[in-house]
Amino acid sequence: MQEHSSKPRSTELNKPHRSLFERLTAFISPEPENRAELLEVLHDAHERNLIDADALAMIEGVFQVSDLSARDIMVPRSQMDVIDISKPITEWLSEVLATAHSRFPAVDGDRDKVIGILLAKDLLRYYAEESFDVRDMLRPVVYIPESKRLNILLRDFRANRNHMAMVVDEYGGVAGLITIEDVLEQIVGDIEDEYDFDEEEDNIIVLDNQGKGERWRVKGLTEIIQFNEVIGSALSDEDVDTIGGLIANHLQRVPHKGDGFEIGALHFEILRADARQVQIVLVEKRHPAYLSEHQKLNP
Repeated sequence: MQEHSSKPRSTELNKPHRSLFERLTAFISPEPENRAELLEVLHDAHERNLIDADALAMIEGVFQVSDLSARDIMVPRSQMDVIDISKPITEWLSEVLATAHSRFPAVDGDRDKVIGILLAKDLLRYYAEESFDVRDMLRPVVYIPESKRLNILLRDFRANRNHMAMVVDEYGGVAGLITIEDVLEQIVGDIEDEYDFDEEEDNIIVLDNQGKGERWRVKGLTEIIQFNEVIGSALSDEDVDTIGGLIANHLQRVPHKGDGFEIGALHFEILRADARQVQIVLVEKRHPAYLSEHQKLNP
């Protein structure tokens, strides 16, 4: 009687038959070995209409959150909308209604002294209760360093069911704030609601000065004329009207996230872009002393 082997059949026999062309293609074009090669494969897939522009942009966004830190996308301290609970509620309630945020850092007389987070919905009790103490309504503050990576921050936001964190600098001072929406927008693009406005003053946000020069976060649709006025530059608008158009024209291709280059004393780095256009750019003005030192290190 013939014995039947208990060994499993070779996995090669279970694989679907591949044509000679498929085997040659796999030999000539091996699997990507690093992120750059993988992104190149994805861009090629988009060009051949295997994935759409939105899917490509989200995949790139997932990669980018591990490269960016809280410092790169936070709302700077000077532009935070806060409430000062050392003042009567009637003095700042109108500001809460005007800005229409769902959460506000609560300070006690000083922007560096954030003592809690106030949820706008908790203010409903102000109209329903005779004795209302706003300090009792405050939620705990979460502090994070400027260098915290966005992928880790997103994981913490989800694990702790938290939506806002205060960003502190190396000296412990408040540098800005960041929300879970800010992080998610790096992946899926802008999340707009009925209270979001595309106003010109939001096109260019001033960031911190780290000793190398001034830094700004700039929307790709910012007019070059406005950019020159705020930054103090003299970029030409003869061929294109927007910063995104200027970048695409300079690179001679559709810009990708992570692209970096210099025009004169200005350093540009693409923070967010999809398969069609630039969305957010980090711009840094390098001082002459920095440029001189950089040239010595990189002749």
